[in-house]
Amino acid sequence: MNFLAHIYLSGPDEGITIGNFIADGIKGRRYEKYPDQIKKGILLHRAIDSYTDQHPIVKQSTARLHENYSHYSGVIVDILYDHFLAKNWKKYHAQPLESYVEDFYEMLRKNFQILPARIQRMMPYMITDNWLLSYATIPGISKILAQMNVRTKRISKMNLAVVELETYYSEFEEEFTSFFDELIQYCENKLTEL
Repeated sequence: MNFLAHIYLSGPDEGITIGNFIADGIKGRRYEKYPDQIKKGILLHRAIDSYTDQHPIVKQSTARLHENYSHYSGVIVDILYDHFLAKNWKKYHAQPLESYVEDFYEMLRKNFQILPARIQRMMPYMITDNWLLSYATIPGISKILAQMNVRTKRISKMNLAVVELETYYSEFEEEFTSFFDELIQYCENKLTEL
């Protein structure tokens, strides 16, 4: 799952949300230095990634992309799934996506000092280009995929994956919907464990 899904799956707790958002930048046991709720968010993020990577529906989505994008297929599916979450946001949350995203950006600003340096550097670009809201449209996803391609020194060719998104749009959306319902339940259970 990509940024929007991780944020959403954190629930209303600010610490868990921050932890879930920064988790990719926290390696090994370094999470232990953070306050308890942020630790929970980091551990939740890791659990979500493990669950997602092993799920048969996600494997079905990645298999569709594997021939053209090899090991980048999983990253692409994470981004595509965030598209379907943003597009169908009203189904998952009562607060409009625009204000939800603004509240999240404000949370980042308020907690800037605790964010890892990499996230601090990325944050202005994320907010200025409004990445999270841009996920809702195909042009927005296309731009995100193009940026990811640049980050891989253009090796991944992720910018081209919008073609598969448009070609197999209904298949990806059905897979996302089935998978995400299960993931929501998984996260609710995991949060009670943590």
